[in-house]
Amino acid sequence: MKVYVFFIAMVLTIMLCFGTSFAMQHEASVQQGKALFSDPKLGTNGKTCFTCHANGKGLEQAGAKSELADTINMCITNPLKGKALGTTSSEMQSLILYIKSLGERKPAATKKAPVGC
Repeated sequence: MKVYVFFIAMVLTIMLCFGTSFAMQHEASVQQGKALFSDPKLGTNGKTCFTCHANGKGLEQAGAKSELADTINMCITNPLKGKALGTTSSEMQSLILYIKSLGERKPAATKKAPVGC
């Protein structure tokens, strides 16, 4: 009986360790979103999100959209000719985090023209 309990405890420990490791590797992040933004594997035609939105250009306000996941999937399935991502997948959540981070960028300071002459 002790051997059986020990064996079950070992199996559960191993499963817990691998499960935690797997979850940590697949946790959504801005860095993962940025990498996916430039990854041609999201589509099938060699294009990336970066193709149309170099450095996130034009997406500064997109993070405020409530239907952002649908918009991302529309871009993946149409221009990129890829397969839609699950809305709860770490890939989708990472893309959402990255796009939201684009709105947090501070605009470059503009110089004022000298007054009078």
